Amino acid sequence: MATRRSRRILTLVALVTTLLPLQAHADPFSELISPSHELASVLPTPPTDPFFTPQSGFENTSPGTVLSARPTGGMFAADAYELLVRSTDSHDRPVAITTTLLMPHTAWPGPGPRPLVSYNIPISSMGYSCAPSTELKKGASADVVAISLLLAKHFAVVVPDHQGPKQAYAAGLMGGHAVLDSIRAVTHSTSLELTPNTPVVMTGYSGGSIATSWAAQLASSYAPEIRLAGTIIGGAPADYDMLMPVMNGSWGTGVMLAAALGLAREYPELLSLLNDNGWRVAHLFRDICISQETVLGIIAPLRVEDLTVVPDPLKLPMVQQILNENRPGGMAPAAPVYLFHGVNEIFVPYAGAKELFDDWCGRGARVRLQPFPGEHFVAGALSIPLTTDWVDQLLTGELVPQGCTGPGH
Repeated sequence: MATRRSRRILTLVALVTTLLPLQAHADPFSELISPSHELASVLPTPPTDPFFTPQSGFENTSPGTVLSARPTGGMFAADAYELLVRSTDSHDRPVAITTTLLMPHTAWPGPGPRPLVSYNIPISSMGYSCAPSTELKKGASADVVAISLLLAKHFAVVVPDHQGPKQAYAAGLMGGHAVLDSIRAVTHSTSLELTPNTPVVMTGYSGGSIATSWAAQLASSYAPEIRLAGTIIGGAPADYDMLMPVMNGSWGTGVMLAAALGLAREYPELLSLLNDNGWRVAHLFRDICISQETVLGIIAPLRVEDLTVVPDPLKLPMVQQILNENRPGGMAPAAPVYLFHGVNEIFVPYAGAKELFDDWCGRGARVRLQPFPGEHFVAGALSIPLTTDWVDQLLTGELVPQGCTGPGH
């Protein structure tokens, strides 16, 4: 058994060393032989562009303050701006995040102010090279079709790097704050067409739904000034306890391990559970992107117990507390929510979406749960051409009936 585990880890090491850029690791061989057990050693490689470093004293500004801004290029027929914005991490500490605003060249044809859509990409990755602000500039984003359809409807679109400066994948509070502060930033800028009266719709799928779910339920307390018309949430991994049994040791394990490291970046006490092999994997994962996570899970499906000093970390009270702090459902969204989910899911069980629906309904939220055909990727693909109509219907109040609507209601 030990030999088999060692072979799996060596396979993973070889794969990651091949797939990741060498500059991500100053001394990769030393890291593998004797890995550092410090948080700093498993944080993402910082960007070299000084734009991403906030000026001293930014901590004293209000959440949503634009710290710096610049026009940027990209793949869309729209004016694009990159903004550094003051936000708040999972522990209410000030941080600087990046967000991208896309403004259509065409005038808004409808009544009232031009709406804004917060399009929260499923980043699900560990490094800055995978962040939306980087991929949109390179023209490498997989979400180009969905964003283009929104721009074609004359909506403004804001795309936050919602994982924050530590690229804390799966950290819900960090993601929710980042989404709301990005909306604040672009609707309170005196140099843009958008204003505090701008109607806003938030949408996120899969990894993007983590930040979107939290933004939906935090909006009324954290950013009550936002005119939120509603939220679209799809493929939500709402309950992490449900993911472990189906992802651990399967081809989804690469994504699961990345999410675990993302949480540990915001909650470093989790790192105390790693054995040396766990630290080796954390070092190798520190800049990895979702495509690499998926490949590694297929070829080297490690199990969490291979990498920790305890056989079942989910049973620890500390772990359960952190998971509970990042599980949406404890607060009711004030604006309507359209929640859709594939009924044939493999790794992100439909039961998690139903649980979230029930939690929000029990707290008086206005929510519609819509079962979708297919599994995760099929449901996500089917939703792309429908999203613009859903946004329209949220803006007019038609998509989500009063109360709770869904199977069993």
